[in-house]
Amino acid sequence: MILLQVNQLAKYYGAELILSNIKLELQTRDRVALVGRNGAGKSTLLKIIAGHLSHDGGEIFKPKEVTIGYLAQNTGLESNLSIWEEMMTVFESLQTMEKTLRHLEEQMADTDAMNNSGKYERILKEYDVLQVKFKEQGGYQYEADIRSVLHGLKFRDHGVMISSLSGGQKTRLALGKLLLTRPDILILDEPTNHLDIDTLSWLEQYLQSYEGAILIVSHDRYFLDKVVSQVYEVSRKQIQKFPGNYSAYLEQKAANYERDMKLYEKQQQEVANLQDFIQRNLARASTTKRAQSRRKKLEKMEIMDRPLGDEKSASFTFEIEKQSGNDVLTVDSLAVGYHGEKVSESISFRAYRGESIALVGPNGIGKSTLLKTIIKKLPELAGTIRYGTNLSIGYYDQEQAELRSNKRVLNELWDDYPLKSEKEIRTVLGNFLFSGEDVLKIVSTLSGGEKARLALAKLMLEKANVLILDEPTNHLDLDSKEVLENALIDYPGTILFVSHDRYFINRIATKVLELSPSGSTEYLGDYDYYVEKKTEQAELEALAATAAAVKNGPNGELAEKNSYQQDKESKKLERQRKRKVEEMELRIEELEEQIQDYEQQLCEPEIFQNHEKVLEINLNSEKAKAELDQLMEEWAELAE
Repeated sequence: MILLQVNQLAKYYGAELILSNIKLELQTRDRVALVGRNGAGKSTLLKIIAGHLSHDGGEIFKPKEVTIGYLAQNTGLESNLSIWEEMMTVFESLQTMEKTLRHLEEQMADTDAMNNSGKYERILKEYDVLQVKFKEQGGYQYEADIRSVLHGLKFRDHGVMISSLSGGQKTRLALGKLLLTRPDILILDEPTNHLDIDTLSWLEQYLQSYEGAILIVSHDRYFLDKVVSQVYEVSRKQIQKFPGNYSAYLEQKAANYERDMKLYEKQQQEVANLQDFIQRNLARASTTKRAQSRRKKLEKMEIMDRPLGDEKSASFTFEIEKQSGNDVLTVDSLAVGYHGEKVSESISFRAYRGESIALVGPNGIGKSTLLKTIIKKLPELAGTIRYGTNLSIGYYDQEQAELRSNKRVLNELWDDYPLKSEKEIRTVLGNFLFSGEDVLKIVSTLSGGEKARLALAKLMLEKANVLILDEPTNHLDLDSKEVLENALIDYPGTILFVSHDRYFINRIATKVLELSPSGSTEYLGDYDYYVEKKTEQAELEALAATAAAVKNGPNGELAEKNSYQQDKESKKLERQRKRKVEEMELRIEELEEQIQDYEQQLCEPEIFQNHEKVLEINLNSEKAKAELDQLMEEWAELAE
C-alpha cells in the first residue's frame, strides 16, 4: 500500500531555490534513507513531508488515515511528569477503554442488571465489542511495550522526573515516546545522536521489525547498512533513488558515473569526428553531399551534458612536527570523575607510538571524562598517568566548547597563527569547504557541521603527534567522515578517540579499550574483532552456567566436564569454519577480478601483438582459473 507520494516538490528560502522537482514514494514497510551533504536540504524535506514546513511547488499525496510521526534533530522531551507517566500519555485512549471495561464489569456484577436479562445482554454485548477492540489495539501489552522501549534506551528508573534529565537523555526519551506511538510513517532526523553502541544495536533491531514505513536521515553508515533497503540522494537541489542499503548506493553511484562518463566521451569523440569531416569536405564538390548529410546528423543529435561528479569535498591531512617516543601514555589504576565523585576507576592501559585506540562503553561511563583527565582539564581522582617524551597533544572536543567566539571564521584561525599570510589561512579554510564569503561568518552562528570542520582545521594546523578526539564524527556528513577517516588512517602519530560510529571505529582502530565502572579491558583489533570476542565471552559464560547446572544434576562432575568441553569445542570449530568461508570468499573475489583483468589485457592491441606477453598472461590466467576451481569446490563443501 502506498502511504505517501511526493511529486515535483519545490522549496525556496527567499529567492534561493533549495529543492527542485523532488519525487519520492513510501510504501508499507519501506526502509528509506535520505542522504546528501550538510545543507543539501534533507532536514527541510523531512519537515515538509511531516507537515512542519510549507512547500512552494508540487504536491504531497497521503491518505487521511495514514499517520506520521516525526522526530527532529536533537529534539528533547520537555515535561513536568515522570518518565513512566509521560510514556503512559501515549496510551490514554487505551486507559480510557480499560476504565470503561472495569465499569461494565461492575455493572454486570450488579444484582439489578443480573435480574434484568435484557439489560444484562446489552451490557455483555457492549463489553465483548470493547474487549475485542482493546485487545486488537494492544491493551493487554502496552505496559510491557513501554518497559521494553525504556529498557532498550537505557532508562532503568522510570520514576525519575523528566525535568531533571540531561539534554541527551531528553532526546532519547523523545525517540522512545515516538516509537511507542507507532505511526504508519516514522520520520527520524539523526536518531543515532546521543546513543551509545548498545542502544544503537537495539534501535537497529527494533526498526528492522517495525510494521510501518521508515524515512531516516543519518550519518551513521553502519546503522544505514543494517536498517535501510532504499536510498534517496539529495544533491544539487535534485533527488535520485537507489535500491539497496548505503554501501550498495555507493557502488551503484560509482558505476553509474563511470558508465555515463564513457557514453559522454564516446559521443564527444563522435561529434569531433563529424565536425572534422564537415569542415574538411563541405567545400569539395565530390564530397559535399556526404558532408551535408553528416551536418544534418550532428544537428539532430541530442548532445549529452558532461556527467556531474561528486560535489566538492573537504581535503586535509594530519601531519606531525616532531616524532614522539615509543611509549606515549601509561595509565595505571586511574580513577576519573567530577568534583571528587568517581565515574570509573581501576583504568589501566598503555599507548604506543602509531597506535589508534578506540574508547568504548555505555553513555555516562566516563569516556569523555578520561580524555579530559589525560589532557589535564580534570584532575586524577586516583592512580597515575605517565606521559612519554616529546609529546605534543591535540584535542578535539565533541561539544566544540572553544568555538563560541564572536570572531569571524578567518580571524578564529589567523589569530592562532598570525605569522601565516591571509592567502595561506584562506587556503586551509578552503580545504575545509569555507570559501568566499563563508570565511567572514561569525563563529558562534555556524552550524554544527561548520563548527566541526573549523575545529578540525585548527587541529590540523597544530601538527601534534598525539590526537585526543572526542566524538570527531558528530555533525559531519558521510562524505566529510570519509575524508576524516582517510586523513586519520594516513596520520603518522598516535590516536586516542571516543566514537559511537562503528564503521569509523572499524576503519581507524588498531585497539579497542572498553571502559566499565570497575576498570578497563583491551581488545587488540577493530570493532568487529571486539564484538566477536565479546560474543565468545558471552558464550563461555553461558557454557559455564550450563556446566554448573549439569554438575548439580544426577550425572555429576564427569558429565559436566564432557558437556562443557564438547560445547566449547563445537562452538570453536563453527567459528573457525565461518572464518575459513569468509577468507575463501575474499580470495574467490580476488581471483575472479584477476581473471577478468587478464581477459581485458588480451583485448588490448599492444598486448595481443606481443606473443610473449600473450603467453605469459595466458599462463597466469590458467593458474588463477585452476586455483579458483579448487577453491570453489572447497567453499561448496564448507558452506553446506
